[in-house]
Amino acid sequence: MIMKFIREEEGATAIEYGLIAGLVAVAIILALTTLGDALEVLFDTVADTVMDAATN
Repeated sequence: MIMKFIREEEGATAIEYGLIAGLVAVAIILALTTLGDALEVLFDTVADTVMDAATN
């Protein structure tokens, strides 16, 4: 019975999938955060350009 428990690999596989899912989630969060910052800069630049064009 102890040997069967030691040879059991289903739990390890579930943990591995959980770790992979966690790493993917962290990568997505980091990518969206970086993309959000870049989009904020882009929209600020566009807004400034439009405001400058409107005042001239």
